[in-house]
Amino acid sequence: MTEQRMNLAEITPEVYRAMRNLEQSIQEELKRAGVEKEIYELVKIRASQLNGCAFCLDMHLSDSRELGISQQRLDVLPAWREVELYSERERAALELAEAVTLVSESHVDDEVWQRVRETFSEAEAAVLTWAATGINSWNRLAITSRAQPPRRGRAEGAD
Repeated sequence: MTEQRMNLAEITPEVYRAMRNLEQSIQEELKRAGVEKEIYELVKIRASQLNGCAFCLDMHLSDSRELGISQQRLDVLPAWREVELYSERERAALELAEAVTLVSESHVDDEVWQRVRETFSEAEAAVLTWAATGINSWNRLAITSRAQPPRRGRAEGAD
């Protein structure tokens, strides 16, 4: 089993507090811009899937279920392009999230940005860019520190 390497919140509390403040600012801007909470959660989950961040996946899948996102939509999220379970706005946000997450591969190409701008206002596109960047930062911190999701019950096959 992988053990947590360090607790960044304890070791560097001021920097951690700044990250929490950034997260709060992103949430406030999303609300102000009119971006749905469901879209924000799907963006966080998709980036966390691509990055392989167990801690963030655990947190945001749980948050999404509480928000009322169906288990089916969460289950097939890695294959969102292949199903008709996501709205046009969700699709554009997911495409942006993937492009930001995989920026070294695609540099958020013009076609992606054009679809985003056809779907979202400038303010919405800006805050979704912050949202994708924010979760990618959280993923990198959690993965590097090996943050562990809380245990909710003993799964079959667990130590």
